[in-house]
Amino acid sequence: MKNISLLGATGSIGIQTLDVVREHQDEFTIKAISVGKNIELTRKIIGEFQPELVSVQNFDDFNTLKAEFPHTNFTYGDEGIIETAVYEKADILVNAVLGSVGLNPTLQAIECGKTIAIANKETLVTAGHLVVDAAKKNNVPLLPVDSEHSAIFQSLQGEKEKNIERLILTASGGSFRDRTRSELEDVTVEEALNHPNWSMGAKITIDSASMMNKGLEVIEAHWLFDMPYDKIDVLLHKESIIHSMVEFHDSSIKGQIGTPDMRVPIQYALTYPDRMPLPSGHRLDLAAIGQLHFKEMDLERFRCLKFAYEAGRIGGTLPTVLNAANETAVAAFLEGKIRFLQIENLVEKALEHHQTIDYPSLNVIHEVDKETRQYVQSLL
Repeated sequence: MKNISLLGATGSIGIQTLDVVREHQDEFTIKAISVGKNIELTRKIIGEFQPELVSVQNFDDFNTLKAEFPHTNFTYGDEGIIETAVYEKADILVNAVLGSVGLNPTLQAIECGKTIAIANKETLVTAGHLVVDAAKKNNVPLLPVDSEHSAIFQSLQGEKEKNIERLILTASGGSFRDRTRSELEDVTVEEALNHPNWSMGAKITIDSASMMNKGLEVIEAHWLFDMPYDKIDVLLHKESIIHSMVEFHDSSIKGQIGTPDMRVPIQYALTYPDRMPLPSGHRLDLAAIGQLHFKEMDLERFRCLKFAYEAGRIGGTLPTVLNAANETAVAAFLEGKIRFLQIENLVEKALEHHQTIDYPSLNVIHEVDKETRQYVQSLL
């Protein structure tokens, strides 16, 4: 039995993690969860999974749920997320929260020796050097949950690092993959949220449309697999059937393929190094699909991906700026304050404005994150 702490239980990845647990109740139990503002769904989760500890975002929700569920322990705020991450009765942390809020809880859980199943890419983007160093120091596994990184992780099983030629991340292209840049001037939030392949939360869907999501994944892959950026490529693959690949120096390529179902990489992270059936999963019928398509990425068309490569190569605090500026700009777009293409413009201005600090401490990262958000807000 694996005991799980789940950060972001009411989000897209959190809900699908609960789906996996529901199908294997003899293998997994939910010991602690953190949630956002969806209190109605939180009530249902508490009723079904009976977690011992629940962290909510707001104090009012803390008081409300505490009165409704007297046998459950509740906490709230940033400290509550950390309490959930380090909960002593859990042995694996699934970090499925959105944004840089996942950084501190992950570091604290690593210090406690928890296995980390990481779906929160911003943690590695903003402080990859700190997270990887802490994991090595505490002999803690970092198991990828993102479909692309899980595909690479699975493709590397049984292989030697010295034989790797390059990593190939595949990208669906997002909601606007067939549109020219001139056709993106007046796209709506509703259009941007209409992803052709995956069911995801609003922020990550916008990131997919701008290709920032893939840029963050490039930086994440750099840290997870200790791979230089010149050996990490991105390939446009509209069907999202091949989730990513590894090329070896003998010209062989290994990839992981399957239907676009996030429960598969979630379950693999929870069961690694074993595999288990996923009864509700859909089998891939390659004959029915017939063809798979691939295309080279255009970094001028998808400028956010270009920014991510540049920020990753420079390193230091620049990836923190990239992430913070993007989070602020995407929130503004979702609120109708800016147009879609202004997201990348704001990110570019924030990158140009910042003076990079090498090997930043956690305090420096938090300060840069805060300053970047304030700067982007000042531009709105």
